[in-house]
This record gives sequence, C-alpha cells and structure tokens, in this order.
Amino acid sequence: MKKFTAVLLASALVFACAGCGSKGGDTDAKSEGVMTYDEYMAAELDSEVVIETYVQAKQAWWEDKATVYTQDKDGAYFVYNMTCSEADYDKLKPGTKIKVTGYKAEWSGEVEIAEGATFEIEDGNYVAEALDVTSLLASDELINHQNKFVSFKGMTVEAAGQDENGNDVAFLYNWDGSGQDGDDLYFNVSLDGNTYTFTVESYLCDNSTDVYAAVKNLNIGDKIDMEGFLYWYEGVNPHITSVKAAK
Repeated sequence: MKKFTAVLLASALVFACAGCGSKGGDTDAKSEGVMTYDEYMAAELDSEVVIETYVQAKQAWWEDKATVYTQDKDGAYFVYNMTCSEADYDKLKPGTKIKVTGYKAEWSGEVEIAEGATFEIEDGNYVAEALDVTSLLASDELINHQNKFVSFKGMTVEAAGQDENGNDVAFLYNWDGSGQDGDDLYFNVSLDGNTYTFTVESYLCDNSTDVYAAVKNLNIGDKIDMEGFLYWYEGVNPHITSVKAAK
C-alpha cells in the first residue's frame, strides 16, 4: 500500500540495486553517538534515533524529500521522506554511506525512520547481497529481516484476481485491480501450501523496468525466483526488484 500523495506520481525515480554483490568498506565501526542496529530496534517508537547505514536503492524524491532503502551488515532501515535537496539526492548512489538523524516510527507493521529526518554523506561503501529468506516465509523469524534486500526461490505464481470477463489473471494493477499501466503491480505466489502477495512498487520500479515487464508477462503456474526489499504492510509485502524463471 502507498502512503505517498498522488503528486509523487510525477516524481518517481527508479534506482534498484537488485543482483549487486557485497562491496568494500568497513560496516562495523560506528561514530560516537550512533546506534547499533540492535539499539535502533530496541528504541521506543517516536524516539529520536541516529544511525549510520548504506543506501541500497532510492524510491522517490519530491519537494526536497527522499525515500530510500538502506542497510548495513546487521540490519536494514527504511527511511521515509527525509529532508534532501535534489542535488544531494543525485549523490545517493548504491552503497553510499549516510548518517541519518530522525524519529523511529511504525506504519501498518512497517518500522521506519519517519518523515523529516536529516542526513549527511560519509566515507564508506557497502552493497548488500540478497539474503535468501525463502525458508523463513511462514515463520515468525521473517520479520527480523524486515527491509533487507532478500531473495525468494522456486515460488509458484497463483491467481491474483479476475479480469472483467471473469478469467483468472496473474497480476493486478493496484491491490484491488482498480489501476492501470504505470500503477503498482500486485501478484500472488505460493510455497508449501501458503500464498503470499508481492508488489512491484511503481515508485521504485516503474513501467519502464525489466521487473515491471516480467510481472506483466507472468502466467499462473510459473515457477519463479525473485529479489527485492522485505517491506511490511499488514504482514509481509515485499517490494520486488527482479523476477526470473526459477533455476
């Protein structure tokens, strides 16, 4: 589900790092006053947090606000609408180290750093490899990896809904089928008898991207491998950045 205003539709800037490998840089050391990932997770909601993390992908920029997926070796942080000039947004490449100061928040299960955070760019570089969480999908442990860059292997495409003629279809524009090309794509996949809803978030991967085209070409029954960010909305709702036929 989106919580961006409609005006953001014109601002979407795609920047996904699916398939990247781990790169150099010291992700262990923290500056004075900076929280570890465990300290961040233990902090109360609405309390101020200070973290050092690495940009993995950018979701959108609009009116000096940027939304980014970030991660270090210990965990991941979704930073929503932080204060950011367009010039600074352009500097946020995959792996860029940033120090973020803001307030911890939760929205429908998604733990994030809330609107209005500030940041500064620091020396360092790290791009996370996708963590295979396929075996954790039905477990309570999955949420411990929230917002990380992850992979899912050997999943089966299920019907996402029906078209206007009552035929089963493999994806929907928007969660209820009310959208059109360019909107979010919702599709269902199953594993071991359980079905999950995954999303191609159009601000992150718009209709010019390979993953958007791949989902539009899915057929019910296809076996697929995927990568993306382990976003949460009323339960697991991954933002998918890559879809390929299962190996």
